[in-house]
Amino acid sequence: MSKLYIVGIGPGSKDYLTLASKKAVESSDVVIGSRRALDLFKIPDHGKIELNAQNMKEDMKLAVSEVKNGKIVALLSTGDPGFSGILKPILKMKEDINIEVIPGVSSVQLCAAKLKIPWDEADLVTMHGKGISEDILDIINNGKPTIMLPNFKPAELAAYLIENDIDQDRKAAICEKLSYKDEKIIETSLKDISEMEFGYMCVMVVY
Repeated sequence: MSKLYIVGIGPGSKDYLTLASKKAVESSDVVIGSRRALDLFKIPDHGKIELNAQNMKEDMKLAVSEVKNGKIVALLSTGDPGFSGILKPILKMKEDINIEVIPGVSSVQLCAAKLKIPWDEADLVTMHGKGISEDILDIINNGKPTIMLPNFKPAELAAYLIENDIDQDRKAAICEKLSYKDEKIIETSLKDISEMEFGYMCVMVVY
């Protein structure tokens, strides 16, 4: 029976792949994902399609089309598909196909673990593809740690907060490239973060 697996692959390291994700990929006729995601699995070349970040909508349409043609398809999603992942855009397509979601370890969860934050006592915010919203100013002052996926540049977010009267000495942290060999965790102040450069694979926390 044809099916679309939406597979969470975790933050990037094979150590955080689940058995369920491996089984879903192994049982699929076609696997679609970024090169980084595809490299986590042993997939025959004829059965994999590299996802183009600049053309994701078309790649998602391709995944749905393959399912409608009777195939089992695995669509790989970094982290967990339900948090800043590809579950939402797939559901918005409103296609009548069989979908199964395989959850993964989100970088937000791993960040909370690394910093020893009970993440059910924190605010979780994603700015991926959205930019900075002024709503963050209310959230960040509610007494809880705020764990955020910035919109690419943590320095811009830190500068925005400072410009909007958030104390520049507020404790903050950056978790960069979580689960990779060059993982970096920095605990410092908002002011310091506003003056530093990081890659796009970051989670930011303001306490």
